This record gives sequence, C-alpha cells and structure tokens, in this order.
Amino acid sequence: MKLTDYLAEFEGAEPEDALEMLLEFSDKLPQASAGRASLGVSAGCRVQECQTPVILWVDVQDGVVRLEAEVPEQSPTVRGFVALLVNGLTGVSPQDVACLPDNLLPQLGLQKTLGMTRERGFAGILAQIKRRVAQHAG
Repeated sequence: MKLTDYLAEFEGAEPEDALEMLLEFSDKLPQASAGRASLGVSAGCRVQECQTPVILWVDVQDGVVRLEAEVPEQSPTVRGFVALLVNGLTGVSPQDVACLPDNLLPQLGLQKTLGMTRERGFAGILAQIKRRVAQHAG
C-alpha cells in the first residue's frame, strides 16, 4: 500500500520537517476528473468536520478504492493531507482502508504541531473515507 510508504517517510522527522513534507504533498493532489465536475457536488461529498471546503468522492470499483478530491490551494496543509490519502489509498482494497487507524497525525509526527481544529478536520476526512468505502464494499 502506497500510504504505508508515504507514512514511513514521515517516521522520525522533526515536526517542522514533517509539516514541510505534508505541504509538498499539496502540489500532488490530482485534479478531479471531468466527469466529476459535470455531476456537481452532492451534500454527502463535503467533509463537514473540516473548516476548509473539502470535497471528496469515494468509490469502490472492481474491488479497489478510487478517491478524488477538491481542496482549495489556499489551504496547503489540508490539501497536502488529502493528497497523501488520495495518492496513497487509490487502488487499495476496502479491507486495507478498514484497517487504517482513525488518526494518522501521530504517524505523521504532527499531533503537537497542528491545532485541535485541524486534528478534528483530518480525522473527519479519514472517517468519511472509511465510512464511504465500507458502504460501497458492504
């Protein structure tokens, strides 16, 4: 799973370095497909726990997870976290997603760097992915 490889890059990094690495991921968020734009955004796609407007599409097709997202460029920390998840989880099995911890900030080394609001938002993003994958898979 690519996410495991990405998380390993953060292991042992100083908080400032970990934050810089997360910010670098913000440039790696793939654009949502043209088909998504034409469908518009349903209320279920917006991550309510996140102050930043995060739009997240979660699908399971042929037994693998497909993620797409839109996050404003003006929110590079949130955008980086979403890019990490989109790039790290697209193509994995629903079982891989179900096994993820509910909070990835400790693995990123950012639990003390980011405030409680961002921590809740990040947890909400991950919870929505896990919930929607379980709905599609089950």
